[in-house]
Amino acid sequence: MLSQDVDVAVIGAGPAGLAAAIQAKEAGANNVTIIERAEQLGGLLHQCIHNGFGLFYFKEDLTGPEYARRFREKVEDLRIKTQLETMALSISQDKQVVASSKMGLINFNAKAIVLAMGCRERTRESILIPGTRPAGILTAGTAQRYVNVEGYLPGKSIVILGSGDVGMIMARRLTLEGAEVKAVVEILPYVGGLIRNEVQCLHDFGIPVLLKHTVTEVHGLERVEAVTIAEVDEDWEPIAGTEKVIKCDTLLTSVGLIPENELSLTAGIQLDPVTGGPIVNDRMETNIPGIFATGNVVHVHDLVDYVSWAGELAGSSAAGYARGEISPIKRKVTLKAGSNIRYVVPHSIGSEEEVTLYIRVSEPEEDVRLKIGSVLAKSLRVVKPGETLKVDLPNKKMEAIKEGPDELVISCERST
Repeated sequence: MLSQDVDVAVIGAGPAGLAAAIQAKEAGANNVTIIERAEQLGGLLHQCIHNGFGLFYFKEDLTGPEYARRFREKVEDLRIKTQLETMALSISQDKQVVASSKMGLINFNAKAIVLAMGCRERTRESILIPGTRPAGILTAGTAQRYVNVEGYLPGKSIVILGSGDVGMIMARRLTLEGAEVKAVVEILPYVGGLIRNEVQCLHDFGIPVLLKHTVTEVHGLERVEAVTIAEVDEDWEPIAGTEKVIKCDTLLTSVGLIPENELSLTAGIQLDPVTGGPIVNDRMETNIPGIFATGNVVHVHDLVDYVSWAGELAGSSAAGYARGEISPIKRKVTLKAGSNIRYVVPHSIGSEEEVTLYIRVSEPEEDVRLKIGSVLAKSLRVVKPGETLKVDLPNKKMEAIKEGPDELVISCERST
């Protein structure tokens, strides 16, 4: 087995991994290596040809490939090592990464590791849609690759199950390519993605959105011929008598993303049962010292700009650890999800530096008060589960946290 010594090994070359590698190099880590299973850097950005990327990070409106190119060029300028078409198979607590490549197995002996493997889509099987198994059933992300990269239109008459951002974006894309999107069917009483995508991709194109509905059966033998949809009750169970058959030749699923953490489990990294990602502190460090996690492998972000910033934090922390410059955390303050909060990342604070919290609510609400313990409170007009709340805690607030209790409750309640 080949062996390589590295200061920081970054697993994954999407927006999180690229940002982490760049920041690690700029923070003083001499030998930074990106391990990527695909044949190119950038992750899925190359198939996201729509705009809306970089509005916060670059303060420009870029497409996915344009956003990725800026990071790839920086990687090249810094001469960061890249190991493409290389699949990480396992990681250990002593920071050994075993990977498979064209050259055979490689063991990367790292001083620090950044996990940036991203996430994958839930499939029809994971949500147990009954019916036959014909051609024409695929995830929204797969359809995006077919249309934008391969130049292949997967169908002409399409139903989309789920109102995730990729699903809504593909509703618009397929319409522009001449397909008919019969409906976007959403089991929740609200759209699951960003408001801007709901407006620009669905409303602006007159695409019907059927809330509190789901697909109950797929029809067809060799090819999808139709789907049955039905209204659901408060327990998300189909209501008898509300069934309706929609003729179509394609069913796309946009029903959520799952962080890629099978690799994390090989090292004994603790995962959050709500997010599916590693439990991390404000340095993006997992329960294994020297192993950091970032981007969609920690929790699914709604904006790529947030992914890049999280990647930079993990990369800087990993470089500091590799150089022996990070002091042990003396006191940990645990962040707890309170009223109408689904989760908060990071899960704990301990470095006494400025911290950014990423928060998702459980239910949509208007005129609310977001509270970070007794440290910070802010009024918000609207909150939605599909849109992350980004809250910065400056040094002054961190001083109050340092002197407060060991647990900080985050809540989001109606203003009185």
